[in-house]
Amino acid sequence: MKTSSLSQSWLNQLPTYLWYISLASIALLISLPILTVVSSIFADRQEIWQHLQDTVLKDYIVNSLVLMIGVSIGVLLIGVSCAWLVTMCDFVGASIFEWLLLMPLAAPAYILAYSYTSMLEYFGPVQIWLRSIFGWESIDDYWFPSIRNITGAIVLLVLVLYPYVYLLARVAFLEQSTCTVEASRSLGYNPWQSFFKVALPLARPSIVAGLALALMETLNDFGTVQYFGVSTFTTGIYRIWFGMGERVAAAQLASFLMVFILILIFLERRSRSNARYYQTNSINQQIPRFQLNWWRSILAFSSCSLPVLLGFVIPTIYLLDLTIRNREETLNDTFWTLTQNSLILSVISGVVAIIIGLFMAYGQRLIPNTILNISVRISSMGYAIPGSVIAVGILIPLGIFDNSLDEWMYNNFNISTGLLLSGTIVALVYAYLVRFLAVSFNTIESSLAKIKPNLDDASRSLGYGAFSTLFKIHLPLLGGGILTALMLVFVDVMKELPATLVMRPFNFDTLAVRVYQYASDERLIEASAPALAIILVGIIPVIFLSYRIARSRSVYK
Repeated sequence: MKTSSLSQSWLNQLPTYLWYISLASIALLISLPILTVVSSIFADRQEIWQHLQDTVLKDYIVNSLVLMIGVSIGVLLIGVSCAWLVTMCDFVGASIFEWLLLMPLAAPAYILAYSYTSMLEYFGPVQIWLRSIFGWESIDDYWFPSIRNITGAIVLLVLVLYPYVYLLARVAFLEQSTCTVEASRSLGYNPWQSFFKVALPLARPSIVAGLALALMETLNDFGTVQYFGVSTFTTGIYRIWFGMGERVAAAQLASFLMVFILILIFLERRSRSNARYYQTNSINQQIPRFQLNWWRSILAFSSCSLPVLLGFVIPTIYLLDLTIRNREETLNDTFWTLTQNSLILSVISGVVAIIIGLFMAYGQRLIPNTILNISVRISSMGYAIPGSVIAVGILIPLGIFDNSLDEWMYNNFNISTGLLLSGTIVALVYAYLVRFLAVSFNTIESSLAKIKPNLDDASRSLGYGAFSTLFKIHLPLLGGGILTALMLVFVDVMKELPATLVMRPFNFDTLAVRVYQYASDERLIEASAPALAIILVGIIPVIFLSYRIARSRSVYK
């Protein structure tokens, strides 16, 4: 009787053990690349590091810091000011700019780099127009600034990354209590004083979070800095790996880059923990807007329209014009093959990320436990890690596995398996999962948190198990969250360049890789159609975010 009771108890605990094992295995699999990179610190590569220290390491550090400082200043100025203007000020076009200011999110920085280089070069439309206006005949007759330097890289990164700060700052301004704004006015504060002394301190945690995201994307950028000849950690990892053939040294450099990422994460979390503000009234009351006079309205309109024009409208129109005028060269069979490859990778990665993200989020809900929570958080930390670091962290263990398996099969069965996983779509999808699983998990988790726990209790009281409850109760309610997560992962995979460039299978290019290759060869006409396709796909989540902003605006009125 006692034995039977123990067996029944073990069977009752079996689902819990399975969740523990499954989530721990996922966490280990997703964190393996990061652990590989970190463990490389202990490898002896003193000669390589001495060579790097004597030559380029200082440039990597200095240029990365300069990029971070320049991007920080730019995204804060544009993101915070535009968020304040469209949220708290009344001027012509304010409601339209609420969603237009998000549009640069659709255009990766490397596409802007290629577009503006083509537009501003000697034979580009801008200089041709200037020569026709002023009668200049050669480059000796005038001076024109070059964009292919670290300053140009900063400007273009700012144009595509400021929406991170803008979006979170605007949400923070919308959520601020009406009485705090009115109290500042009753004390005689003008709009500028209300902004600096009341609104800005209240929004600081959200602004810092947006800034951290922008800086992580800055450190992850490869296409822009490589094209402009700016030596950073991402370009250094690529050069050491392929130029010098030093995988371990590349991993060590990647671990050095991770130090910057961890500092950003620490600063972002510390800012949020040390700055807590609470509202004393309902946020559903209408937020009073500052009425701007005519010249301030013009200034506000110009301030909001300039980043949209430079970060989205002008490069998109230019790429569209190149594509249409040269459609025989751009919209050829190669373009459709690249589109097919990108769609295959994006769909597969999106579906797998949804399945794993749903499994993680539901497991966390089903069994709230500290160990499970830690495992889930470890699994979702890959989004903060640059794609080049993830590529290095995956290829090293996969290479060891492939070589070990090949040696064992040859010694025992006289069969050579070759590289079974390295350089395959499986490895590439694995890299995308490590990089973007956090997007899927966080989106599904937020949707799942809105479902009341009493629905789970009611389902179980009717005799449904955990999986039956998931499929019959939760999945129908999670349709919007799952679709959103799928869309976000899909678009992120379409735009990802560093990991794809390093890990893609032989003779299997994507739109992002081919844009990089064409631009590197100065074949910008051929690059126009793939670049335009990436931008058009990137508009999908921007439209969704715009819709959510429009809904939020109606809520706060």
